[in-house]
Amino acid sequence: MGMLLTAPAGNDLPFDVDLCLQGRNFANKIWNAFRLIKGWEIDENLQPSTTQTKAVEWFENKFNAQLADIEANYEKYRLSDSLMGIYKLVWDDFCSWYLEAIKPTFGEPIDRQTFDATIGYLENVLKVLHPFMPFLTEEIWHLIAERTEKDALIIAEYPEVKAFDEVLIQHFENTKEATTAIRGLRSEKGMSPKEALEVFADTNASNEIFVDVFSKLGNVSNFNVGAKPEKGFAFRVGTLEFMIPMSDNIDVEAEREKLQKEIEYNQGFLNSVRKKLSNEKFVAGAPEQVIANERKKEADALAKIAQIEEQLAAL
Repeated sequence: MGMLLTAPAGNDLPFDVDLCLQGRNFANKIWNAFRLIKGWEIDENLQPSTTQTKAVEWFENKFNAQLADIEANYEKYRLSDSLMGIYKLVWDDFCSWYLEAIKPTFGEPIDRQTFDATIGYLENVLKVLHPFMPFLTEEIWHLIAERTEKDALIIAEYPEVKAFDEVLIQHFENTKEATTAIRGLRSEKGMSPKEALEVFADTNASNEIFVDVFSKLGNVSNFNVGAKPEKGFAFRVGTLEFMIPMSDNIDVEAEREKLQKEIEYNQGFLNSVRKKLSNEKFVAGAPEQVIANERKKEADALAKIAQIEEQLAAL
């Protein structure tokens, strides 16, 4: 599987032992996901939470969007690209985000509706992965339920691409980005992952992210829209701004010094990018995509500097 990931059509295979380790780790990831799901106790009387309902709806759409890309790569004989799409679907979307969003609190049961949907998604994932990892997928397929040779995965019906909602997928991407940002902020400021945080956001934030999913994955106690606190730590997701109130035990002077160094670093980076863009020979000779990348770097640096300056003002 690791070798197939880097087998570009028409080119030699750039073999490395680490590729095999990547394949092994991926196989372990699938086994662990299967064991996690099969280990849940089901409560037939329990109803799914709004977080679980939204996560189930998102993965249904995400799977079909990803399957469309996988099929398009098959048509162009880009097998390694198809496998990479499956790899990301399994590792990132299914294991890292979907299962985290729907899994019950430790020791608590899961509802039947969410469990059945999850088993269905796992089976679909195994179907698209089967051509690349036939033995592992066939083994898990028969462990999910009692099946005869007539029900083998190798002759099971392959999933067909269905319509999907791109807006819903984008809202979940925003939710993932916000979750990653608040986790990074916790780590950066030395906050405990177990400490529930209060979050303030722009008024339209609740229309562009899934608040329930964000609250669970980001360990958010209260999600407020509108007015923000005078002092706090801010982070952005696209055009949306979020803020966490500053606790009393934060060293303001040390934080200010740290932010000032970040501004200086980003200003230095911005100057280097602008130096390139002001070079007429570079602009005239570089490919259009390279120029576009440099302009994006300039815009990103400006946005980062503006965000840090806002945080400094809040301090």
